[in-house]
Amino acid sequence: MITDVNKNKHFSDDLFKDRTAQDLLNELSPDIESSYIRFPNGSDCTLSAIKNRWQHLSKVNNANIANASSLYSGEDLNELYEIVGNIPRDELTGSRNVFKHGFREFLRLADGQKISIEDLESVNRAIRVSLAREEDSLMKHLPFLANVGSVSPYVGLFGTVWGIINSFQGLSDATQATINAVAPGISEALVATALGLFAAIPAVVAYNRFASESDSQLQQSSIFGEELASILYRQTVKEKN
Repeated sequence: MITDVNKNKHFSDDLFKDRTAQDLLNELSPDIESSYIRFPNGSDCTLSAIKNRWQHLSKVNNANIANASSLYSGEDLNELYEIVGNIPRDELTGSRNVFKHGFREFLRLADGQKISIEDLESVNRAIRVSLAREEDSLMKHLPFLANVGSVSPYVGLFGTVWGIINSFQGLSDATQATINAVAPGISEALVATALGLFAAIPAVVAYNRFASESDSQLQQSSIFGEELASILYRQTVKEKN
């Protein structure tokens, strides 16, 4: 019994001596490797989506801070509209987008005629439409990250089960039940688990972070829209009186 244990230990040492994780990846069976090759592509897409969302949320946050500062400082709305109108379209996000559409509708109604309080409903509608589009923009790529975070562990689990199946097949074909017979399949199973977690963990963390930040930025844009509608209402009432 002791001799068998020492012999198995000797086989284990020889099997994994001077071998890296990359060596194990290179020795995967064709069936397992065909499923693993999708993981790098999925990880690249995940990282690309994370980078895209990070940059977009940074733009929205900067736009909300700058626009709110200009509105609350009492800056002339016509001048602010000219400034926003000169901003490139890809930079027109957050409250800037809300202000541009809302105030443009206000200027259209005020062109050569007095605005009634009832006419301001058109401005409110333009603000709501802009907020809905902003919500769609903020939610972009989030379903993809949620799917990657949910599905990747199961893909890794599939690889784990497949590796264990290969281990038992190797054990049944072996003349002697040693670690050398089951180790290749077990290593494949462990690599599958690691790759599944490698794809899932960043996706889940990024999804939770971006979902929370998107809700916060949408709330800031919504508050800005309410403030803009209130300012335009007071201005209309003042001109009417």
